[in-house]
Amino acid sequence: MRTIEFKSRLSKNSIHIPKEIQPELKEADEKNIRVMIFLDDSDDIDDIDDPTFKQVAMKQFLKGYSDSDSIYDNY
Repeated sequence: MRTIEFKSRLSKNSIHIPKEIQPELKEADEKNIRVMIFLDDSDDIDDIDDPTFKQVAMKQFLKGYSDSDSIYDNY
C-alpha cells in the first residue's frame, strides 16, 4: 500500500489537493481509497500529549516492526 500525505485546508467541506499530488490521483480514478484526516485543534505542538495521537503514532511506528526485530527487546 502506498501512502500520500499532504497538508491542506478544509474550505466549504472540501479538501484542496495540491497540484503536485493531483497527477498521482488520476491513476487511481475509480479505485477505492482511504482518507485519513487529523484535525488540528490548535496551532500548538501540544497535541503530542494527546492519547489518540500517541496511539496512532505507535500503531504507525510498529507497522515497520518485524518478528525478527524482537531479538533487540531484551536489551
